Amino acid sequence: MKLQLVYFARVREQLGLDSETLQCPTAVTRVDELIDYLVSERGERWQSVLKAPNLLVAVNQEMVGVSTSLADGDEVAFFPPVTGG
Repeated sequence: MKLQLVYFARVREQLGLDSETLQCPTAVTRVDELIDYLVSERGERWQSVLKAPNLLVAVNQEMVGVSTSLADGDEVAFFPPVTGG
């Protein structure tokens, strides 16, 4: 399965990456499995960012939970919570 990953704001700054196309193993079928895969492949810095309790995730521009299923061609975006007044 091929996914387009997009990283925004502080997530982008911490990972040093704004977007990528990723070919995932067949075992990756949900957002939480994608996060686990990225952390296992890329290490501690990725764990501290993608396992943060307040991380927000969108699939195809819709906010989702980590148990959301993924399909080939999906866009998955990671970003910190939005603050402001």
